[in-house]
Amino acid sequence: MDTPATPDIPAQPIARPGWGLFWMFVTGLCFVTVTASVKMVGDTVPSTQAGFLRYALGLIFLAPMIPSVRRASIDRRTGGMLFARGACHALAVSMWFFAMTRIPIADVTALNYLNPVYVILLAVVFLGERLGPWRIAAVCVAFLGTLIIIRPGFREIDTGHIVMLFAAVAMAGSYFLAKILSQKLAPEVVVFYLSVLVPILLAPVAWAVWVPIGWVDLGWLFVCALFATLGHYTMTLAFRAAPLTVTQPITFLQLLWATLLGVLVFGEPVDAFVVLGGTMIIAAVTFITWREAMRAKR
Repeated sequence: MDTPATPDIPAQPIARPGWGLFWMFVTGLCFVTVTASVKMVGDTVPSTQAGFLRYALGLIFLAPMIPSVRRASIDRRTGGMLFARGACHALAVSMWFFAMTRIPIADVTALNYLNPVYVILLAVVFLGERLGPWRIAAVCVAFLGTLIIIRPGFREIDTGHIVMLFAAVAMAGSYFLAKILSQKLAPEVVVFYLSVLVPILLAPVAWAVWVPIGWVDLGWLFVCALFATLGHYTMTLAFRAAPLTVTQPITFLQLLWATLLGVLVFGEPVDAFVVLGGTMIIAAVTFITWREAMRAKR
């Protein structure tokens, strides 16, 4: 994996929207591959143990990043943000692995689109961004789409759906911190600390639920580690190249890929309500990003 020639990050990086879209497109492909590999493991391995192994196996991909990490200057505040992101991500990974064993891939992917909505709310709370009427309306539409996906009262709600809702909150916290950190540190430094902190935080819980694991499952978790590490790196590159208003909409292609993956590989039927609810969430977040882009131009 290539790394920049210098770890120094300018205070105001040059915007490259084309590269931002490209790197986020690659990120989507990587994360769909991650989803498939986790689904192949199934429920034979406890979710916390699977999450721990995914990051522990991914440590071997960090060697090229060590020179940049050594040269990085990290103050106490930045270090605290790195740790907070690791904690959010460790929690999200455990819940996401559990949800993948309980509900279809399309459901997981559709509910995961709530991440941008939560990121917007986090920006309002912590960055003082304004939550105007259009944003409020879009957030309401997104949560209405969530209700359509889960359909409480019309079908039995699986534990995986509830867990996935909380996983989306934790993952949004990780993405929110990643966006801030990407303006302070080189991409490989951000990825390195995430990849080191998550297995450290998951290790005690993984040890408590540890079960023997076969070579096939270990191989799939290695594939998961490879593409997840690559995906986090390209995601950070996308954040560096362009604002979220540009890069976020391209991630919605993952719903199409996840649905096709579920149908063609895992034999999961297409749920029209999941597609409708996911589309509503996508439309809401796309509208928000479009509004933000128009405001930025003005």
